[in-house]
Amino acid sequence: MTELIALDRLTKSFGPIEAVSGVSFAVGQGEVLGLLGPNGAGKSTTMKMLAGFLTPTSGTASVCGFDVQTHGLDAKRQLGYLPEGAPAYADMTPKGFLKFIAAIRGFSGAEAQRRIAIAVERANLANVLEQPIDTLSKGFKRRVGLAQALLHDPRVLVLDEPTDGLDPNQKHEVRTLIAELKSDKAIIISTHLLEEVEAVCSRAVIIAEGRIVADGTPAELAALDPQHKAVVLIMPQAQIAAASAKLIGLPGVASVDDWVGEESDGLAVRPVAGAEILSSIGTLVRAEAWDVSEIRLERGRLDQVFRQITMPKVSLDA
Repeated sequence: MTELIALDRLTKSFGPIEAVSGVSFAVGQGEVLGLLGPNGAGKSTTMKMLAGFLTPTSGTASVCGFDVQTHGLDAKRQLGYLPEGAPAYADMTPKGFLKFIAAIRGFSGAEAQRRIAIAVERANLANVLEQPIDTLSKGFKRRVGLAQALLHDPRVLVLDEPTDGLDPNQKHEVRTLIAELKSDKAIIISTHLLEEVEAVCSRAVIIAEGRIVADGTPAELAALDPQHKAVVLIMPQAQIAAASAKLIGLPGVASVDDWVGEESDGLAVRPVAGAEILSSIGTLVRAEAWDVSEIRLERGRLDQVFRQITMPKVSLDA
């Protein structure tokens, strides 16, 4: 896999505040990386440094082998950047703005028209091309920003909250577009929407307080959930105590805890590391004739892991 993005110990301080601290990761061609973190974690600052918008306090960032500080123009030729808020000239129309971007990128005549037409189609802007940008909805403004990032067909895309302000149908369109584009690109998406990571990202990096706290595929991160591989049984409250006493005696069972759902209750049976307990639990359920309405194997939830590793640690010291 060809490495197109590389961050090495990237750090940014604003006075005494260290917003990003020693962040290092690489993204290869064909990868869609989700950059996750709570508000103020350093996601946007990291992306601004990668895009050359902010100068790092220390460390390096490169795009397609070009250091964004020492070879900034070469790096930016390979980069499409959708910043937070997608700023654009409010009195321009999307058509005029994209012509302006094409000219900045060095395209003119038929080639500029061709690239604008492709960007308009990809961002689904045809119906608003002649409206002033200031009159557009937040979702359409976001799509104008996406179109300018795509116009020069860059090898690297850095997208800060690309579906912010979009309705569910528009979100689906953007996610489908990202999936279509990824084969010959490296893409970073900054988002707080965990559903977006699970829908389009092949990998996720979680940042908290300016530092990387997790890096892996969505499935690998979900496996960090304490509920991963737990067997959940939904059953009447009256049977829970007796079932718990029986289940804890099964080989490979580490614990049995109450499970409280939104509409139903039951038990969560957690295995000893490496043990598979679903089959033996099913056999016991049948033998005891418990009134179990549902039995399922938990895969782990990314939102639980996110909260677990990004919540500030509260000191109990006086």
